[in-house]
Amino acid sequence: MSEKYHKIYIASDGTEVIVSRGSKHQSPYDFRVHYRSPGKRVRTPKHIHLIIDLYLKMCGDEKNTLKLVDHILNNIIRKVKPAVGFPPKLQIFELGHVRKFEMLNKFGEYPVDFLLVVSELIMIQEKTNYPNGTLNLELFRKFRDKAGIFEVVSAATFRGR
Repeated sequence: MSEKYHKIYIASDGTEVIVSRGSKHQSPYDFRVHYRSPGKRVRTPKHIHLIIDLYLKMCGDEKNTLKLVDHILNNIIRKVKPAVGFPPKLQIFELGHVRKFEMLNKFGEYPVDFLLVVSELIMIQEKTNYPNGTLNLELFRKFRDKAGIFEVVSAATFRGR
């Protein structure tokens, strides 16, 4: 791993969740979230990747997927604080949270621990750069409320235009 990247977590499937310094000037602690699956290159997850995986999980187990989204909304998005240093530290994640939802690992591409860690880091990133931002909150609410695919995908791919 180069000095550019800082390892935050290794998911149950061996995927490394890593961060690098960001380029936004809203905060000196800005960072970008990345991951590297075993044998693959470093990638940067986007909101749409998480949402598609949640749709796949919902096809397999709607009840528990909605519980997972409730957990993300109530225990991550609403509770994380801005980063106070670099690299950022996980504030909420615990393996006990994963156990409640590990039945969802049968569906989609990403294991639950990966989803929880990446979601938390993305929320910390938003709070660090945009303390009053609600993009992530609105996106997960739309998914939870079963808004139409167009609405959810539009929220997931919003680019500030």
